[in-house]
Amino acid sequence: MSPRTGRPTTDPKKHETRIRMSDREVEMLKTCCEKTGMTKADVIRKGIELVYKEVTEQ
Repeated sequence: MSPRTGRPTTDPKKHETRIRMSDREVEMLKTCCEKTGMTKADVIRKGIELVYKEVTEQ
């Protein structure tokens, strides 16, 4: 029996992080997802990219 595999990718997501969020933050994330059509994970990844650019462009 072969191991279960997901969709092939050039950028595997093998790390997992859990965060605690306030009700306000959950609502903000939900609104971002609804307005953009992005997933929660994609919105969070984009936020990380924006902050990373901000802190490295000095």
